[in-house]
Amino acid sequence: MNPIASPSAKTITGHLLDRLHDLGVRHLFGVAGDYNLRMLDEVLAHPGIQWVGAASELGAAYAADGYARVRGFAAVLTTHGVGELSAINGIAGSYAEYVPLLHIAVGPPRSKEQDGAVAHHTLGDGDYEHFARAFGQVVCADALIRPTDGPAEIDRVITACLRENRPGYLRLPQDVALSSASSSSRTLRRPDRRASDQHALAAFLDAARRRIETASTTAVLADSLVDRFDARPELSELLRVGSLPYAVVVSGKSVVDESAPDYLGLYAGACSDDTVRDVIDNADLLIRAGVRLADTTSGGFTHGYDPDRGIDLDPTAASVDGVAFPDVSLHDALAGLTRLVVDRPVSASTPTAPAPEPRHASPSADSPLSQAYLWQEVGAAMRPDHTVVADQGTPLFGISPHRLPTGTRFLAQPVWGSIGYSLPALLGAQLADPSRRGLLLIGDGAAQLTIQELGTIGRLRLTPVIILVNNHGYTVERALHSPRALYNDITSWRWTCLPAALGVPEPLVLTARTTAELDHSLTTATAVEDRMVFIEACTAPDDTPELLSRFAAIARQQAKEA
Repeated sequence: MNPIASPSAKTITGHLLDRLHDLGVRHLFGVAGDYNLRMLDEVLAHPGIQWVGAASELGAAYAADGYARVRGFAAVLTTHGVGELSAINGIAGSYAEYVPLLHIAVGPPRSKEQDGAVAHHTLGDGDYEHFARAFGQVVCADALIRPTDGPAEIDRVITACLRENRPGYLRLPQDVALSSASSSSRTLRRPDRRASDQHALAAFLDAARRRIETASTTAVLADSLVDRFDARPELSELLRVGSLPYAVVVSGKSVVDESAPDYLGLYAGACSDDTVRDVIDNADLLIRAGVRLADTTSGGFTHGYDPDRGIDLDPTAASVDGVAFPDVSLHDALAGLTRLVVDRPVSASTPTAPAPEPRHASPSADSPLSQAYLWQEVGAAMRPDHTVVADQGTPLFGISPHRLPTGTRFLAQPVWGSIGYSLPALLGAQLADPSRRGLLLIGDGAAQLTIQELGTIGRLRLTPVIILVNNHGYTVERALHSPRALYNDITSWRWTCLPAALGVPEPLVLTARTTAELDHSLTTATAVEDRMVFIEACTAPDDTPELLSRFAAIARQQAKEA
């Protein structure tokens, strides 16, 4: 058995922390537990990484997800069993949404494993691999760390996370975390995800050239994988050079410049505005950049274009009219298409006006606050330096049709769709880039799942604007099925009391029940930047954004036909 490292020697933990630091990680999220306490002593002693103790392991995992989306990588540390299982929902969401982070689970020492001891936080059957096997379903790589090959295994798992943009998992027995690490002078580098097979790339571009030359109209649809795989600059150049009309699905918000004249708006299948749907669905050539069709982003799979036609660009492959070209990177494919569209026939352009920004008649000042007015005014109040985090529910449906100012960052989780994600994700995103101000959009039902992390945000002296929509329950579910069913109700909380009760220092708490009160609240939030602003926005339980109303109608019809 390897001895515990001397104070001057590098431990397995030290190697791991140095690797995280080299990759730009400056904060480690998690919850303390007796198995990881001695490891946490080493975390606290590390000069370049700050421990962020969350209120729950689920909150820590969500925070790491938000951090990784902004910073490029993140890590969460939990104790064995009870801690890691509390975090697994967040890790699964990162897997579904292509977010690279590392989950470190610290468990009983090897002596207890070898004896099959009935240790706490286990299932009491002597099998210490139960939870590692569970995590194997929601990570791209995993390892049981031993002193002999610990550094190499840590490097392997981290490299896989960075290459595939998905979470990884390390199980560290308590004594292994503190044991000596074999020295390694090798620098861990991010995998080159831009490399392509040159023969496959040439063949793809040849097929794409012929397709572009014969297309009568061309349009572009973009999604989040462009952002996850660092291809924003290449997509931006394609759109600029080609003057191509383009749209995004909800998961791709802020991937493109939404203020440019060629931006059509949000595409959501049959839920789209007519202008957007007409251009995207009827384009002779539709270029899809990093698009993943999901029910929540395509209007219940009501997209009108043929997925087997057009040019489809995935992170590591491309296709033209259904003919696949593997080992073609998204970067190279977009750069190659940029060169091709310069010379396309003029007739292939698609002159069209973008979909109008959703606007509604201005009600009187004392009119009850509606969802339509709420999201219109929140959209108008967004700034280029905002990091906007929208929870699944009326906030995401309400804000996504509105154009974001150039430079605004937008985070959401429409594929995994776990309510409560956004509040801890805001914590992570704010720590990852403190130069931006957070703007959280969350419903009351979602907030009840993770509201305790509001205290963590306050403890760290972060000053976001939080808009909590109090509509007395699960309004999305009411729109989908049985509006008056008991299961769509939640306990009414005194929301304005919570920031102070959870330890937020000097929060500015406002309530908006009318249009005038909302206008005042948003104006005040813009002016007050030195403390958290918490706005309770009260709307009726059955009031829904237009996009949600369209989506719910389709979902109800599909449910009848199922």
